[in-house]
Amino acid sequence: MTRKYFGTDGIRGTVGQHPIVPDFVMMLAHAVGRVLKKTEARPTVLIGKDTRISGYMLESALESGFNSAGVDVVLLGPLPTPGVAYLTRALRASLGVVISASHNPYQDNGIKFFSAAGTKLSDAWEQDVEAALEIPPTWADSSHLGKSRRLDDAAGRYIEFCKSTFANDLTLKGLRIVVDGAHGAAYQIAPKVFHELGAEVVPMGCAPDGFNINDGVGATHPQALVQAVAQHRADYGIALDGDADRLQIVDAQGRLFNGDELLYLMLSERLARGEAVPGIVGTLMTNMAVELAIRARGVEFVRSPVGDRYVLEALEQRGWLLGGEGSGHLLALDKHTTGDGLISALQVLQATQRSGQTLAALLSDVTLFPQTLLNVRLKPGQDSKRLQADTRLTQALASEESALAGTGRVLIRASGTEPLLRVMVEARQTTVAQACAQRLVDVVQAL
Repeated sequence: MTRKYFGTDGIRGTVGQHPIVPDFVMMLAHAVGRVLKKTEARPTVLIGKDTRISGYMLESALESGFNSAGVDVVLLGPLPTPGVAYLTRALRASLGVVISASHNPYQDNGIKFFSAAGTKLSDAWEQDVEAALEIPPTWADSSHLGKSRRLDDAAGRYIEFCKSTFANDLTLKGLRIVVDGAHGAAYQIAPKVFHELGAEVVPMGCAPDGFNINDGVGATHPQALVQAVAQHRADYGIALDGDADRLQIVDAQGRLFNGDELLYLMLSERLARGEAVPGIVGTLMTNMAVELAIRARGVEFVRSPVGDRYVLEALEQRGWLLGGEGSGHLLALDKHTTGDGLISALQVLQATQRSGQTLAALLSDVTLFPQTLLNVRLKPGQDSKRLQADTRLTQALASEESALAGTGRVLIRASGTEPLLRVMVEARQTTVAQACAQRLVDVVQAL
């Protein structure tokens, strides 16, 4: 069954346009409530949100929809996505709901769900919800309506959870850290986490007004953090995105470290402590230099499709703990059930504090391969799958891969949102990557 509303990370869109409108969101919550009541007489759901102005409207619609199906609601207020996942598990709730469009601008919003175990739900569950949406609602009578309450200490509980993932014998004392909350869900929480662990915190992107989430700040706009670190002579800068599940880090020299590098650092710290790490999951876009460095440490490395959901699936299939992608979605499943920007940052700082070395020193044996990414717009009527299967392109691809012979790699994939074919080449030298990518683009354009 093809899903009509759910994408790779819940339901997302522009506010005021279907499906991000209050009547649909209310019916969505009612449908979810009916699915929950198939297995539980009196379900309880938690609802958290980021700082978009539309969050108020969507929160009210969700609350009404759940109550109308006989489901109790606990309102958490502004809270990072991974915070909702944690509290859903900690409070033994039936479901966690997040109102957020992550790194998107304020005009967008979305709804995503977490299971009672704090994990993302299956395709089959989403299909059940979509099927329930097609059935006329069954409104509960007054004696069976759900109730709502607010959890006043949600932020405090999550702060303590984040701190608990940092080694008890270490401290952040002596560090000055710029903390960029992207004017998003972690605007109050993130500065407190690092401050309470001993750091001197310089907050930025921590003054949301409902309209400025991710606007020129946060993990998707790290240049602002680079400038702030230099201005305040800080040791590190930490940037989160709007719902705080994504991380970027800057050091005192203004060097930006992406998720691939931070994932390798988390691996190195565990190996240094004598922990066994059987394998790491990256994505199709993970830099080849990081793959080679991981394999050189005797650790298996596999690639999943792009998206933290697919990284998580690959980890669960293999029983591994560490994975992530260059965008800064990092997973440490022995620390949390989902990607968490704050916990990932603490894992990285734990490595620097335990070793007494800088990020740059810890990553001295990893030099990222230059990447060239070129987009080819499809002609009217062209199909990306047929293009990729064309013999002329497959032969050209095989020839280029043979020429790189372990010193680089090629990835050709269709865009999921635009009529584009993306050609990505990595090689040790920029000129080699650029030339290879252009030759492949020429082949595609001639088809």
